[in-house]
Amino acid sequence: MRNISNQDRANVLVQALPYIQKWSGKTIVVKYGGNAMISPELKEAVMNDIVLLQLIGINVVLVHGGGPEISGMLNKIGKESRFVNGLRVTDAETIDIVQMVLAGKVNKNLVQLLEQHSGKAIGLCGLDGRMIMAEKKASGIDLGFVGEITEVNTEVIENATKNGYIPIISTIAGSYNGDVYNINADLAAARIAAEMKAAKLILMTDIRGLLRNRDDENTLIPVVNVSEVPSLKREGIISGGMIPKIDCCVEAVRRGVKRAHIIDGRIPHSILIEMFSDEGIGTMFY
Repeated sequence: MRNISNQDRANVLVQALPYIQKWSGKTIVVKYGGNAMISPELKEAVMNDIVLLQLIGINVVLVHGGGPEISGMLNKIGKESRFVNGLRVTDAETIDIVQMVLAGKVNKNLVQLLEQHSGKAIGLCGLDGRMIMAEKKASGIDLGFVGEITEVNTEVIENATKNGYIPIISTIAGSYNGDVYNINADLAAARIAAEMKAAKLILMTDIRGLLRNRDDENTLIPVVNVSEVPSLKREGIISGGMIPKIDCCVEAVRRGVKRAHIIDGRIPHSILIEMFSDEGIGTMFY
């Protein structure tokens, strides 16, 4: 930045002005995960992006995962992590660890990190104010305490944003019989975005976006109408681990979110590139 002239700085701000006017007062939901949560440099960039968005009047809601941290803690107590179709098998002992790690260590570390970047943050989980209610996920294989969302109540989140806080949400859900469930963070972010009538849902991942050829990052598909998704699945372009992420984007759009994006969290300031440039970044679903 030191090599940029004052004139260039002014030009950047002038070019950003229409976007600032467009998004000010709107809500965006960011699902934060992948390498952007692990790399110190990328963490710094994400926190700076979010504080900047808040300062120009955008309501940012941050929903986070924490799979590597959960696996690390299970490893410490000598418990093996098991996954079926990308979902963690969560027995009674594991759900205790999930709750401690996600709603405790990971969530509060993010709150502290955002505060260190002059943000104003509050840590929440799906148990607060009955924000996320769930029932046991129906599956051919018993996944234990893995939940399917039945209801999202955004009152607590909206109270936080109205009072100038950035809500940082871990996706632990409650149930009407007192059980606690582990919820996929992409799914939770999509439902929260829909209930909040967010202008955007942004899923941060470790790939460029949806690729026509998964082995060639130059085959990025920048824009997808949700009606095209079934044919892209039949062609095998949407496959494997991309299916649940794209299904989340489709669900969010069908529930009223204007735009859903899968962006490359490995690129510093990818959120700002998406919000404040014509080209954007990654793949947009509308």
